[in-house]
Amino acid sequence: MTTHTGWQGRFYEDFVVGDVFEHPLGRTVTTTDNIWFTLLTQNTAPLHFDHEYARRTEFGKPLVNSAFTLALVAGQSVTDVSQNVFANLGWEEISLPSPVFEGDTIHSRSSVLRTRESASRPGLGVVTVRTTGHKQTGEVVIEFTRTLLVYKRGHGPRQESGHERDEEGQ
Repeated sequence: MTTHTGWQGRFYEDFVVGDVFEHPLGRTVTTTDNIWFTLLTQNTAPLHFDHEYARRTEFGKPLVNSAFTLALVAGQSVTDVSQNVFANLGWEEISLPSPVFEGDTIHSRSSVLRTRESASRPGLGVVTVRTTGHKQTGEVVIEFTRTLLVYKRGHGPRQESGHERDEEGQ
């Protein structure tokens, strides 16, 4: 019997400018997602949780909280971009060109824009990506640029705990 190590994510050395990652998991947004996230974050805009109020707007139905859309698409990118993150450094150029409604299914992709070694932390590198989320129709619903510090191979908590294996699985 062979034991296979599960996906451990990308390390700084794995990022190449121009690479595009199609994130594997899509997610259909539910009414519960929208209402719970909106109320959990103390957002009092009834457009997100009051169906009768939302029916009387130009949308005719509840609009998904844009902070939920950001959180969802950022989360979808983790497996490819930030599984081995030390810290997010910043989010820029966030745009929401099309609305998201309950029942929409969101998918995403990220493109590597820049990489560089960290000047102050030798075990880390700086990676900047542009992430785009789109719904089932292909319409782009969110775009943002994110810069993060990513562990280099052989550094970080996995290495320190002995859970990282070399290329031969040793």
